[in-house]
Amino acid sequence: MKQFLMTCLVSILSINSLLAQEELSTNSKKDSVIDLKYREDQFYFGVSHNIMQDKLKGYSPNSVSLGVDFGFLRDFPINKSRTVAIAPGFGYSYSNLNNNFGLSAEGNHMVMKEFKHSALSLHMIDFPLELRWRTSTFDSHKFWRIYVGIKASYIVSDKLKTTTNTYTVELKNDELLNKWIYGTYISVGFNTWNFYTYYGLNDVYKHNPIANDPSKLRLLKVGLIFYIL
Repeated sequence: MKQFLMTCLVSILSINSLLAQEELSTNSKKDSVIDLKYREDQFYFGVSHNIMQDKLKGYSPNSVSLGVDFGFLRDFPINKSRTVAIAPGFGYSYSNLNNNFGLSAEGNHMVMKEFKHSALSLHMIDFPLELRWRTSTFDSHKFWRIYVGIKASYIVSDKLKTTTNTYTVELKNDELLNKWIYGTYISVGFNTWNFYTYYGLNDVYKHNPIANDPSKLRLLKVGLIFYIL
C-alpha cells in the first residue's frame, strides 16, 4: 500500500512538472510571438491652432486658424523592450490661415495688402519621421509617450480668398508660395490625450509677399494629437 501511494505521488508530481514545463514553454513562445509583432501608435489624427511666426508687418489673425493632420506611421522598435522606436510615415495636413492680408488689383496685377479679412488654405502631403519613447507594454495601451519628429510637407493645393465690402477674389496655385514646407514637432502625453507642437523651419512664401517687408510667415501650430494602434 505504501509503495502504491509513493508511486501515485511520484506520478502526480511528474505529470504536474511536465504540465508546468509545457505551460512555461507555451507562454514563452506566446510572449515571443507577441513581442515580435508588438508595435504602437500606427495611425494618428491631430487638431491644432495655427499661431504663425515671422509675421508680416501689420499682420494679425482673424478668428481661429484651424490645422488638421492625419496619416499612418510604421512603428519600428529598436530596443528589446520595444519602448524606443523610429517611425517613418505618410499623411495629409490642412492649414487655414485666417488673417488681415489679402489681394488687391493694381493695374493688371494682384498685390498683397492689409484688409479686414482674408484666408489662405493649404492642402499638403506629409512625410513625417519620428523618434519615439514610451512606457508601453504589449498588454496595456495606457502609457506615457514622448515623440519628436521632423516633417517635410508638399503643397498640392492652395487658395487665397479675400473678401471685402465691394468684392471677393480668389488666387489659386500662388507661385510665391514654397511648394515644400519643413518643420519639427513634438507630442507629449498619457494614454488618449497628447499635446502637440509643430515649429516651421522654412517660410511659407519664397519671396516677399509685401513690398519692403522681409517677413515671409512660418507655421507654428499648437494642439492635440491622438494615436490609434
